[in-house]
Amino acid sequence: MAYTKKARVFGRPANQRRALLRSLARSLVMHERISTTEAKAKELRPFVERLVTYAKKNTLASRRLTQMRLGDTASVKKLFGTIGPRYADRKGGYTRVVKRTKRGANDARKLAYIAFV
Repeated sequence: MAYTKKARVFGRPANQRRALLRSLARSLVMHERISTTEAKAKELRPFVERLVTYAKKNTLASRRLTQMRLGDTASVKKLFGTIGPRYADRKGGYTRVVKRTKRGANDARKLAYIAFV
C-alpha cells in the first residue's frame, strides 16, 4: 500500500535537498534569524531543533554528529558555545516560524521568518 511521504521534496534530488537544509541551518545558526519561504522554514525547524538538542548535551559524539550535519566549524562552535547553553533548561521548541504578509515578487510564494526563540 502506498503511503504519503512526510518530507517536502522542493522539486530537487535528495542530495540537493540535503545541501539546501544544511545551508539554511548554517545561516540560521550564524544569523539567528533568516527569511525564507514558509515551506522551507517548516522543513528546517526539526532539522535545527535536533542540532540544538545535540548542542545541549555537549559531548564529543554530539559535536561530531553536528559537524557531520552542518559541515562548518564556525557554526558548530557558535551552536555549542552560545546557542546550546542558552536553551539548557528548555525541553524543546527552540525555533519559531513567523509568516510574512508580503508575497514573493515573482511567483507569489509564501514567505516566512524562522528565528530562535
